[in-house]
Amino acid sequence: MGRCIYGGIFEPENPNSLADSNTGFRKDVLSVLKELNIPIFRYPGGNFVSSYRWQDGIGPKHLRPRRPELAWLTEESNQFGTDEFMQFCKEMNAEPYICLNMGTGTLEDALAWLEYCNSSANTYYANLRRENGHSEPYKVKYWSLGNEVWGPWQVGQMESQDYAKKAFQWAKALKLLDPSIQLISCGETGYADWDRVTLKKLVPVVDYHSIHIYTVSEGNHAVNVMGPAAAEKALEISKSLIDLAKIESGLDKQVTICFDEWNVWDPVRAPGEKGAEEHYDLSDALAVASWLNVFVRKADIVKIACIAQSVNVISPIITSPKGLFKQTTFYPLKLFATLMQGTSLNVHVGSPSHTGKTVPDWVEKLEKNAGGDEKLTKYIDVSAVLDDSKDEVRLAIVNRHATEGYTIPIRFGPACNVSGGTVQVYEVWSADLKDNNGWDGERVQIVEKQLPWSGEYSVKQHSFQLLVFKVELQ
Repeated sequence: MGRCIYGGIFEPENPNSLADSNTGFRKDVLSVLKELNIPIFRYPGGNFVSSYRWQDGIGPKHLRPRRPELAWLTEESNQFGTDEFMQFCKEMNAEPYICLNMGTGTLEDALAWLEYCNSSANTYYANLRRENGHSEPYKVKYWSLGNEVWGPWQVGQMESQDYAKKAFQWAKALKLLDPSIQLISCGETGYADWDRVTLKKLVPVVDYHSIHIYTVSEGNHAVNVMGPAAAEKALEISKSLIDLAKIESGLDKQVTICFDEWNVWDPVRAPGEKGAEEHYDLSDALAVASWLNVFVRKADIVKIACIAQSVNVISPIITSPKGLFKQTTFYPLKLFATLMQGTSLNVHVGSPSHTGKTVPDWVEKLEKNAGGDEKLTKYIDVSAVLDDSKDEVRLAIVNRHATEGYTIPIRFGPACNVSGGTVQVYEVWSADLKDNNGWDGERVQIVEKQLPWSGEYSVKQHSFQLLVFKVELQ
């Protein structure tokens, strides 16, 4: 899609010598991506996958066919394919995650792709991988059964019952070929009837259920930062639907959520068919931080979450042939990726709440009837983790209010005492919510400071801060 791969990650003909001469990967891009400590990459789509023929992207590059691309009405050169993706994941020290074509693709194609990637047998596609210079299997663990098959924009759209029957048969066959793989069913939003129907059928044969949600700003900061509340509610509903399906099937197995497409994206502001190159501001960075707080709070059910996408396309990084810059959204991603590791903690937050418009509007309707502790649209949005390897508690705090700062008392449980008398602070803030980063400089970055700890912390209006406490555990 757009310039994510070509001109982003992969640019062998870069005129400024920014590409690795052996791999064609942009050296500057990989260096910056590594700052995000990324554990997994999903490939090759997205809507793109539903008419993608994986066999076109292997073998000698001069023999790879150029094909019409139906998701975004472009052309696909196939110069970047399976083997290049696996090399990229190796460079990034990340797990590859492959999404299968359940649009124009067949079960035979899917089995062939799995054989090519994972088989050590003396069989056709395993030998073809060897002929292409890759003697050892790639051992791809994660495979999803199609992308957004429910969508009318999708090549090969299906009804929920038809998809569930087909995916069930695919799952059986794929696990016959490689029982070690983890399969992901194609969900919708987590709260749609599609999710109920497909989970009821597929829980016995899958390990994860995929859901997709994007949030939009509509030019309204409150709408922007409160959008992730829909994802939090969706996860609660998804968890219940999984539990219901397990009860009805009589199974005792773990099935969790793979939230493999999420982000702030306004398709009017950044149309997909034009490359979806969002130019994010501080409000968007705070929305992304709110998204990430949801995932930490819901770590019991969310085991994979993939922001879409990595470079140029609704992305934290924008490139040109001469270089790149980090968007505002890069910085909350970096702080969560590098510091919010460990065990997710329960947090209790008392805070004023947003009472106006939300997108989707059902969040606003639910919030009207929710008690204070149950509200998902609190201005002070918090997640917390314990890293017991370093005896640290980290708090991610978003003040989503556009104009009001708050002084927040922070209390720990009786078995946890703050030690050292200081708190390490990482702050993402700028005076203007519309401040963004660009070729002329980065107005939104991380500011680090160490402050004496007094039992409370003052947060600026429209700010994100990550607080690191040294603690003594009893």
